[in-house]
Amino acid sequence: MVEVVTALIRDNGRFLICRRPANKTRALLWEFVGGKVEKDETKENALIRECREELGITVRVDDVFMTVEHEYPDVTVRLTLFNSAIEEGVPRKLEHEEIKWIEPCEIDNYEFCPADKEILSRIKDLAKQKNF
Repeated sequence: MVEVVTALIRDNGRFLICRRPANKTRALLWEFVGGKVEKDETKENALIRECREELGITVRVDDVFMTVEHEYPDVTVRLTLFNSAIEEGVPRKLEHEEIKWIEPCEIDNYEFCPADKEILSRIKDLAKQKNF
């Protein structure tokens, strides 16, 4: 099982999503910023590193929003999504095709990685309850 960490970065009712590069697995699907936890690295430190590498930002990593496990044909991942906030910088496309801020009501307009589906469903539910 591969440990993956991602960031739920919010701003005024919107959250940040990133479109995977065309040359990687699950090409051009949307996802949360993040990546694999490396050996001898905490999940929090991995997320800080990934946000710096992929978006050129420094984030504060808060509590866990949700953890899911998903089995792809090529790999099984345990995905931990952390509530996070930008402490320094403005997100830039350093690795992704696109980055966007979207509202929960716009989720269905984007094709996300399958591992994110359960998380996105929770975000939509929380938004309906006005808790997002």
